Amino acid sequence: MSTTVRAVRRIPPLATDIAVTLAALAAHSAPFLLTAREADPVAGYTILQYLPVLGQVLPLVWRRRAPLAVLLAVAAATGAYLLNDPDTAPQPVPYALLIAVHTVAVHGSRRERAWGLALLTGAAAAQLAGVVLRAPSADTTVRGLVMYVAAWAMGRAAATRQAHARQLEREKEMEARRAVERERAAIARDMHDILGHAISLMVVQAEAGPLAVRPAPDRAEAAFDAIAAAGRNAMDQLRRLLGLLGEESSEGAPTVARIGALVESVDRAGQPVALTVSGTPRPLPPDVEAAAYRVVQEALTNVVKHARASTVAVGLDWRADALVIDVVDDGRGHTGGAGRGLVGVRERAAACGGTASFGHGPGRRGFALSVRLPGAAA
Repeated sequence: MSTTVRAVRRIPPLATDIAVTLAALAAHSAPFLLTAREADPVAGYTILQYLPVLGQVLPLVWRRRAPLAVLLAVAAATGAYLLNDPDTAPQPVPYALLIAVHTVAVHGSRRERAWGLALLTGAAAAQLAGVVLRAPSADTTVRGLVMYVAAWAMGRAAATRQAHARQLEREKEMEARRAVERERAAIARDMHDILGHAISLMVVQAEAGPLAVRPAPDRAEAAFDAIAAAGRNAMDQLRRLLGLLGEESSEGAPTVARIGALVESVDRAGQPVALTVSGTPRPLPPDVEAAAYRVVQEALTNVVKHARASTVAVGLDWRADALVIDVVDDGRGHTGGAGRGLVGVRERAAACGGTASFGHGPGRRGFALSVRLPGAAA
C-alpha cells in the first residue's frame, strides 16, 4: 500500500464529509455570485432563493451515517429550489444530489440501495414523461439521466473495490496469524523436548544423589553437578527458544560478534555485502545477541533468494539504549506481502522487547529492513 493511500485512510471520515460539503456548497453558491437575476438584476437574488441551497448541501455532512435519509433530504431541497425556476440562479450540475446518489451506492445497505434505485427510477420516469409533455428539453433530460446513472455506477464500482480491498486485508491478516501460530507451535514442540530432556536428567540424578551420599560422596557430588549443568543448559536453550532464535548451530550460540563472519560468508558466496558499524559495541543479553544475528541472517537469506540485488548494506548502529540494525538492498524491492520470514523477524524482535519494520528502500528502490533491539549501556 502506498504512503499516499495510507495517509488518505488516516483522515477521519467526518473531516472528509465536511470537506465534500464545503466543496458542494461553493459549487452551488457560485451561480449566485457569477450570474445576474433576470427578474431584478439590480437587487439580485434573495435569501429565500438561496435557502434551498443550504438544504441541498448541509445534509451531506451526515451522508455516511444515513445515506438514504440524506438522499431524500437533498432531493426534497432540490425540488424546492426548482420551484423558483426560472427566477433563480441556474444550476447546470446538481452536485449535491449526485454526491447523495453516489453515497447511497457506496455506503448504503442493501435495503437502502433498493429504495435509492426506486427513487431514481421514479425520477427518471417523471423526467421522461416531462419530455413527452415537452416540459424540459430532451438534452437536459438526457444529460441528467446520464449523470445520475454514472454517479450510481461509480458508487457501486467503488463499493466493489473497497469490499475486495477489505477481503485482501483480512486474508493477509489471517495468513500472518497462521504464520505466527505455526512458529509458536514449533516453539511449543521444541520447549517440550528441551524441558522433557532436562527434567528427566535432573530427576534421575536427584534420585541417585541421596543414595550415594554416604557410600560414594564423589558420585553424589557428580550427580548434583549434573543436575546443575542440565538446568543451566535448559535455561540457555529456553532463552534462545523464547526469543524465537531457531535451533543452535554447530559453531555455538549466534552473537553480534559473529555477524561480521556471516556477512563475509555471504560476500564470498557471490552476493556483494558491506558491513558498517557505528558507535561502541558492547555485550548484550544472550537473547538479544542471538536475535541480532538471526535478523541479519534472515535478511541476507531473503536477499540471496529473492532480491537479485547488486549491492547490500548492513549497518549496526550502537546507540545509548539500543542496537539498530539496517539491511538495505537495491534489488527487486518490497512486493507488499508479509512472508513467514518477515513474520519471524518481527517475532524475534518482539520477543526480546524490540521492534521491526520493513518496506521500500531509499527512493522507493530495493528493500529496507530496520530492527531496533534493546541494549542499554552498562
